[in-house]
Amino acid sequence: MSKKSLKILILRFSSIGDIVLTTPVVRNLKAQIENVEIHYATKKAYKSILEANPYISKIHTLDDSLNELVKSLKAEKFDHIIDLHHNLRTLIIKTRLGINANSFNKLNKEKWLYVNFKLNQMPNKHIVDRYMETVKPLGVEMDGFGLDYFIPDKDEVENDWLPETHRGSYVAFAIGGQFATKKLPVKRMIEVCDRINKPVILLGGKEDFDTGEEIAAFFEKKAVNQHYEQGLEDLGKRTVIFNACGKFNLNQSASIIKNARVVFSHDTGLMHIAAAFQKKVYSIWGNTSPHFGMYPYRTEFVIYENNKIKCRPCSKIGFKKCPKGHFKCMNDIVFDFWIP
Repeated sequence: MSKKSLKILILRFSSIGDIVLTTPVVRNLKAQIENVEIHYATKKAYKSILEANPYISKIHTLDDSLNELVKSLKAEKFDHIIDLHHNLRTLIIKTRLGINANSFNKLNKEKWLYVNFKLNQMPNKHIVDRYMETVKPLGVEMDGFGLDYFIPDKDEVENDWLPETHRGSYVAFAIGGQFATKKLPVKRMIEVCDRINKPVILLGGKEDFDTGEEIAAFFEKKAVNQHYEQGLEDLGKRTVIFNACGKFNLNQSASIIKNARVVFSHDTGLMHIAAAFQKKVYSIWGNTSPHFGMYPYRTEFVIYENNKIKCRPCSKIGFKKCPKGHFKCMNDIVFDFWIP
């Protein structure tokens, strides 16, 4: 007689990086609980992150109506909920489903103290390992592996989709960021690209395209500048830019990251996708801080941040512009890397 299947619902509505950071919970539940069926509820915009994940049986999406989502979830008759978002919406879902649930501790008090008084009481523990604490009562432990990201075959980027200059080897630079204070100023992005001194693919959304064009224009070779270009060649300048911002979907951008030599990134979702593929990550931090526990997980990484100012972190997420007006957290970072 077969053992009854256990149905578990995982809740995490946003965003890209946060969802990628929950993938070890999904994998370990599936691997360590016999006859388990895992469902995942997220926003419709982020469904593509999870669609190819073999550990997930079904994805439920939140569109405009929370009531409709609750109705569909009730019909599934879940045995347990793992709430990795822990906000008002997930509270409503847990209350209305009325079943056992374990919820992630967001440490809002500790974050508030760190942002407002620069009193760092955050645990020295990555957020992934804190997510895993929610499944310990089910007898599930971390398996020692990192993050997962599964790319559908149709989204694997072929070499001939890229310019000839980038078909041999390239560095990926995720230039986007949800807030301006999480991104380098354009002149500093240009400085990073110049220092990389290799073919660079810029990644980001449609909203980052114009920034990518500005960076690409700086390195563009023009016939009228032949003597100048010869001088650059003599100096060993080899930066060539392909602005891919807005030209590929998220899974295709993940494929580009997977095949990159190394990855440069602000504090964004693509940074965590790079970690999932065990890439070396050069991680650039502005107004936020790695001490919040969201640095690259279980992969080689280098942190670039300015620890010589007292106003940082000024937010756990970010702002449209520097509250102090000087933006020293990004303007004064020293970049000292060399890419072999």
